Amino acid sequence: MDKAFIKGLRLIEALAHSEKPRGVTELAAELGLTKSNVHRLLATLVAQGYVHQDPQYSTYALGTKIWELGSHVIRRLDLTKVARPAMERLAALTGETVHLSVLDDMDVVYLDKIESSHHIRAHTHVGQRAPAYTMATGKAMLARMPDAYLERYHNRFQSFTPTTITTMDQLHRAIEEVRATGFAVVPHGEWRAGIAACACAILGPNGDLAGAIGVSGPDTRVKREELDAFSPHLVAAASAISSALGYTGPR
Repeated sequence: MDKAFIKGLRLIEALAHSEKPRGVTELAAELGLTKSNVHRLLATLVAQGYVHQDPQYSTYALGTKIWELGSHVIRRLDLTKVARPAMERLAALTGETVHLSVLDDMDVVYLDKIESSHHIRAHTHVGQRAPAYTMATGKAMLARMPDAYLERYHNRFQSFTPTTITTMDQLHRAIEEVRATGFAVVPHGEWRAGIAACACAILGPNGDLAGAIGVSGPDTRVKREELDAFSPHLVAAASAISSALGYTGPR
């Protein structure tokens, strides 16, 4: 167990429960630590942007970075709760696995899923990551980002299947197709072979990207025709979730 890390967490908790900025002596007495120990911990937290120091009074208070981290967690929890009814409807309409994902830097992360009723289905788990450029949900979300965001993939492509995108030109073409149609289609797995999928982005109150909802299944059963047939239901599900989150603009 990392004792220094635990001391730092206790210090953050003490500052979070404080109504006003605190001094080193006061914090040391409350936490049962030496003043030099508290000072070192505070210096680290200040350097990392979690704590602000008022040099005039030599007091410390939490900064907004903690709030920003917490707000990300709350948004994800809210998204999962809000999206569930639309996910259940989409699963019932398609009979295939439905995923809810978010974009985390260069990856997609699965927040929630509803399994297909079929015995043979796409095998994934909540919390799993995958490169966004290989996934239908990833492409749907990348299409909502500025072109400059795509540059982070430059010279960082990996080939996972024969159909994986491996160049910037291929990525830009794929993203432009998503922007034109409003949804992403991956008829043959680019992350895991044998998986077909389609996905649509979910928008937050200000039109910012909130996540994506997708449908997937084995490409031996889910052909391009099925993906095209799923797309109106998929777009409707994404629109319903976006509306529930407070988005009122056009798709």
